[in-house]
Amino acid sequence: MTSRVSHTTIDCSDAYALSTWWTRVLDYREDPDDPNEAGHEECVIRSADGSHELLFIEVPEAKSVKNRMHLDLAPVDRTRDAEVERVLGLGAVQLADHRGIHGPGTGWVVLADPEGNEFCILRSDDERAEHRDA
Repeated sequence: MTSRVSHTTIDCSDAYALSTWWTRVLDYREDPDDPNEAGHEECVIRSADGSHELLFIEVPEAKSVKNRMHLDLAPVDRTRDAEVERVLGLGAVQLADHRGIHGPGTGWVVLADPEGNEFCILRSDDERAEHRDA
């Protein structure tokens, strides 16, 4: 027997604000039958194809240390660098830059969302394929 991931849960101080921010980053959507609203202590968003959900749950304590688990994002329709700039424009903060760590055309960038949760932006599939062919 095995299990499947039902959803990924993110503790936060404002579930509605953070879920709204992540919908812009990931192009996820709310459940039209159960929309998120300001003041909701739990807000869920899902991918367009319904294969993944993020659940934001309000907790009383503030984030205090580095995440033990985080999301790695791969751009779908742009380069890693263009995606980093787009997400920074949405309000993310850059924490570390590991571009070129293993030579030209490699690496990732570590960012934080508005509540300080770390996530990484990797190279796109096209960029990884291009680097393998070089």
